[in-house]
Amino acid sequence: MSDLKLAKLPERTPVKRTIMVLPELDQALRDYAAVYRATYGQAESVEELIPFMLTAFLDSDRSFTKARKEVKVEEPAEPLRRRGRRSVSRSASIPSTTNPED
Repeated sequence: MSDLKLAKLPERTPVKRTIMVLPELDQALRDYAAVYRATYGQAESVEELIPFMLTAFLDSDRSFTKARKEVKVEEPAEPLRRRGRRSVSRSASIPSTTNPED
């Protein structure tokens, strides 16, 4: 196998996230989209801007960048599958609890 300069490309399948925001944040996001349109002369929806806003925020957070390098994030052995129940995110860990009276 050849030793290419370009590494294997990372996973690029988009992941859909649904969030709820307070009315004040919703208004601020809509205002940001309006300022973006006035600045660049091109309208972009809030939904299109949010991923880039989050990326810029995370990239500028030096403490997060440092901590992310120090903390080992464990990946599941196999992908989580939906079985009609709510699935648990990769980063979430829910301890099991038992009731001694059962």
